[in-house]
Amino acid sequence: MKIVTYNVNGLRQRVSQFGSLLKLLNSFDADIICIQETKLRRQELTAELAIADGYESFFSCTRTSDKGRTGYSGVATFCRVKSAFSSVEAALPIAAEEGFTGLLGCSRKDEAASAVAEGLVEFSREELLKVDSEGRCIITDHGHFVLFNLYGPRAGDGDSERIQFKLNFFKILEKRWESLLCRGRRIFVVGDLNIAPSAIDRCEAGPDFEKNEFRTWFRSMLVESGGHFFDVFRAKNPNRREAFTCWPSNTGAEQFNYGTRIDHILCAGPCLHEEHDVEGHNLVTCHIEECDILTEYKRWKPGSATRWKGGWNIKLEGSDHAPVYMCLREIPDVLEHSTPSLAARYLPMVHGVQQTLVSVLMRRQATKQVKSDVVSSSFPDESIISGGCSHVKRSIANCDVNGTEISCCSLDQDSRNPILKVVDHSEDLKEEAACSTTIVFNEEYASPLPNKRTRKRARKSQQLSLRSFFRKSQNLDDGIENSTNDISTSQTGVLNSNNQSQEAPVMDDRRCSTMQNDTNGISSSQGQEEPDRPCSPTQNNTNGNASSQGQEEQDGSHYLEKQKKSDALLEWQRIQQLMQNSIPLCKGHREPCVSRVVKKPGPNFGHRFYVCARAEGPSSNPEANCGYFRWASTKSRPK
Repeated sequence: MKIVTYNVNGLRQRVSQFGSLLKLLNSFDADIICIQETKLRRQELTAELAIADGYESFFSCTRTSDKGRTGYSGVATFCRVKSAFSSVEAALPIAAEEGFTGLLGCSRKDEAASAVAEGLVEFSREELLKVDSEGRCIITDHGHFVLFNLYGPRAGDGDSERIQFKLNFFKILEKRWESLLCRGRRIFVVGDLNIAPSAIDRCEAGPDFEKNEFRTWFRSMLVESGGHFFDVFRAKNPNRREAFTCWPSNTGAEQFNYGTRIDHILCAGPCLHEEHDVEGHNLVTCHIEECDILTEYKRWKPGSATRWKGGWNIKLEGSDHAPVYMCLREIPDVLEHSTPSLAARYLPMVHGVQQTLVSVLMRRQATKQVKSDVVSSSFPDESIISGGCSHVKRSIANCDVNGTEISCCSLDQDSRNPILKVVDHSEDLKEEAACSTTIVFNEEYASPLPNKRTRKRARKSQQLSLRSFFRKSQNLDDGIENSTNDISTSQTGVLNSNNQSQEAPVMDDRRCSTMQNDTNGISSSQGQEEPDRPCSPTQNNTNGNASSQGQEEQDGSHYLEKQKKSDALLEWQRIQQLMQNSIPLCKGHREPCVSRVVKKPGPNFGHRFYVCARAEGPSSNPEANCGYFRWASTKSRPK
């Protein structure tokens, strides 16, 4: 059996990196995979993040609403099994529990009640719920052993509140371990505990490194200090140095392997042999073949051309942690059992909720009502045409026929938006000579109800870009062109017949043709131009002057836009040059530094400073960060 522990620094990111959850899990080729820092809330769990073919999963998510803690931490255990039901595989747990206090949920309530009562009586219910509210533990019982998947709290220096939380967390956890060991159970503890136990587990540890209270507590639980637990990695690799599992992501420390070992595998309890009381028999000696770090999962690979210079020159995919694995041997099968009820396959947000027939019909009725409300709200009463108007005879666009009266009529008595119509009172004109033009209605009235695709295009067209605010408005010109486009063939014939009584100036066909080509309003039904048709020189000159004037204004606006861009570019280059000249050079390499900002609350919060741009590494390495530091301002720092 192979067990892997891995702080993924966001499960969504790792699933995206590998392409799917199944590919991520299969890459380990392990039977049990314990993941920390999923950064998922309970309502964010989906099948893509929780379910993989051939695996059963168990999640614990953060429940707190404290500032900065929502969508934070979270652990998950994935078990590779051949069957989720009636199985004898030891990898499939016979029971599971969220948290370690017994108050959040367990697949076996009787065991949870006894576990909570035993050893945890001295703690109040509020204290127990608080340490379990951040989704930092999931427990699975595999028959031969109990597996704790942990994500230990981080507490910075000077943060008294988080230090106290971390103390309570491990104090209650230790009580739970003691109660299980007293009952003769074997325990495996895996995960990111956020504790480097010894100086050998930290790059360039200081003289007071091992005096930290959490490191002292960690070492007191080990067998060499009289405790019950083995540090499995150190038991198998007692003298290995520079064996780190975590590197600061904001200093490029991976390049020089400048990190810490805070991801652990611990074990306690007797071996599975009947003669386990014999000297030399223990879990590490009898059942653990090997334990090591999977360095191939590091973001920065040795020999890579990628270098840190105030930041990675390309984005590195992966977590800031490396997985740790352990291989077990001689783990027999267990009694036949099925997947515990705490498994993700039973979560409502993953498999859905059982629906009744009434709920389905009510949802359909509500959907139809919403659709009808959307259609009725999109088209008010005054914009809907009902019926037709049979006595509308001609268009009023540019119609100068004598004896024509313009009036308004409503196609519906309830309509408050009348449509213009033309009533002809001239009895002298014959029907064949009269203006028989059909009115071209505005699209607001003539177009049918829009379909879904039309509405989507309409929404997209309403989206304005930043550049559109600086363009010249074309509404007036478009209105003129649209009104000209509405002139039909028969209307043009009437205009020509009325103008025949006036003497038209003689113009050559070439000039007339040129002017007509400049006019964009003639409809396609007019066909080719007639050679004996007179042209109006006044109208053509007006169109030509307007066109040339519009072209000049357009050219002028383009020139001004280019000039503004050029001025902005020069100003930005000047600012960059000033900033470059003000950046100091580090003393170790005589290279430009990078600026940082103090984000830790305190008197220097928000203050800018400069540091060496190279990656963090051992002080003995001249290629690593030289440690240069300088405040950005020469003024005295606030006290």
